Order: sequence, then structure tokens, then C-alpha cells
Amino acid sequence: MADEFALDLEELRHLQAIAKRPRSLSLLSSEIRNVEKLTSEESSAAAHPPIPAPISTGTRVPTAPALHYATLASFSWDQDGDKVKIYVSLEGVDESKIESEFKPTSFDVKFHDVQGKNYRCAIPKLNKEITPEKCKILVKPKRVVVTLIKASKGNWSDLHFKEDKLKPSLGKEKDPMGGIMDLMKNMYEEGDEEMKKTIAKAWTDARSGKTADPLSSYR
Repeated sequence: MADEFALDLEELRHLQAIAKRPRSLSLLSSEIRNVEKLTSEESSAAAHPPIPAPISTGTRVPTAPALHYATLASFSWDQDGDKVKIYVSLEGVDESKIESEFKPTSFDVKFHDVQGKNYRCAIPKLNKEITPEKCKILVKPKRVVVTLIKASKGNWSDLHFKEDKLKPSLGKEKDPMGGIMDLMKNMYEEGDEEMKKTIAKAWTDARSGKTADPLSSYR
């Protein structure tokens, strides 16, 4: 095809050289430009052959099914000043099929393909912090021992973290005005001098004969 364009160009240029009429010259110039453009496109296509589109085979790669785990909520544990040991009763565990994740305040251990089932033992928030890189798992014939290394020495009251909640004081149980007194105390702390004087007098009057004035330390 490129050779054909070259011959056409040669002939058109020859005709342009011998043409006399303006209209003929214009037509020949226009055709020469068209042929030159086609020649350029042909050369570009030859230098950059099109990339063949991938052929779809219609084969779909199967996705791995989501794994399901049975939770191991029942286990025993003991401790000393440095570590906590958790004993999980589980037979047939393959050490190579254990997936574990230890964090400063939690751990998650997964046992895969144990007699055809998957199991999981985890505590999302431990009583106190541990040292993740020192924790380990020991597999025995009838049980698994998970050893947690404490970040600081001491005794744990429980494995799980338990938030301390303020217990109602005995004084409030005996004194029905306890809630009002707390409100007055907050108003006293946040109020101006006049407000403090007014609340202090009311507080003292209300508590007169029962207990010492609790606001005495603020005045």
C-alpha cells in the first residue's frame, strides 16, 4: 500500500509541474496533501502495530468461601507475677494451622481444620496490658496453652477488663438530699462570689446538725 501511495504522489507532482490552469493546480495540490496524509498514517501504523485485545476464555476464578469459627468461650487460666496461662481443651490441633494475633490489650487465636471445624479463642480487652512479641502458644495432645506475658508485674483480678464504676455512697443512701447537695456543690464551684456566698449559706443550713460543712475547704 505504501508503494502505491508513493507512485500516486509521483504522478500527481508530475501533473502539478505541467499544469497551467489555477483550478487544476488547486485540485492537484489538494489531492497531493490527501495522499501525503494517507502515506503518513500508513507509516505510523506500520511502526506501531495495534495491541491485540485479550481474549476472554469465560473461565471464572472461584473465590474462597468465608471461614466460620466456633467460639471457645470456656477455658481455664492461672497466673504468676510475670505471665498468664490460658488452657484451651482441644484435641487434634495442627500447630501449622494456628493463626494468632497478640496486641497490648487483646489477643485472638484461630485454630483451623480441627477435625473438620474451625475454632477461635479471643479476648477483645484484657484486664491489663501484655507484651505481644513475647507471648506464645504451646500445642499439647489434648489441649493448647496460650501464654500471655504481662507488661508489668502484678496480679490480675480477672482476664477481662472491667471498668470501675462509682458505687453509691452509704451517706447518700441514708441522706435523700445527697443529689441536691452535689448539684449545689457544682454550682458553687462554677459560680461568682455572690453565688458562692448564697449557696454556702444554703448548704450549711441544710446540713446543720448532721455533718461538717463539706464546702469549708473551698472558702
